[in-house]
Amino acid sequence: MKVKNMVGLGKATLLALILTWMAPAWCYAAGNGEVPLARDLALDAKTAEARRVPILVMFTRPNCPFCAHVLKDFLEPMQRNAEYRAKVIMRKVNISSQAKLRDFSGGANTHREFALESGVGMVPVVMLYDSWGEVLAEPLLGFSSPDYYGDFLDQRINLALAKIRK
Repeated sequence: MKVKNMVGLGKATLLALILTWMAPAWCYAAGNGEVPLARDLALDAKTAEARRVPILVMFTRPNCPFCAHVLKDFLEPMQRNAEYRAKVIMRKVNISSQAKLRDFSGGANTHREFALESGVGMVPVVMLYDSWGEVLAEPLLGFSSPDYYGDFLDQRINLALAKIRK
């Protein structure tokens, strides 16, 4: 009887570990609208490769009104939309942050260092990457035309998706 309880406990522990490991994916899949901060682009790349989708990275910084506008009016609604979640993985990188970030190659980095290595100095910037960290479409720089921004964003997402799925 004790052996059966121990086996049951082992299965329960294993299940708990699996559920804990997968919890972040459930949060993103729930469509709560928030674009998550990038933490592990190498792991995101594996997911992107398996799903055959690009990774959209928005470079931002605190107190940037244009960044807030892009997030609130474009990226967050897309993140809540199941159709977009099926087409792209979205992440944010704070260009002024020393927060830890694992880059596409698996190397230790910070948000600031990754932004500098990506050639990003101004914000907002949206870039689309493949699972190797290669840029798939022309970066979307700044925010000058709210009337056309969604179209520009869609064009880049669709181009990146077409390149991956060719």
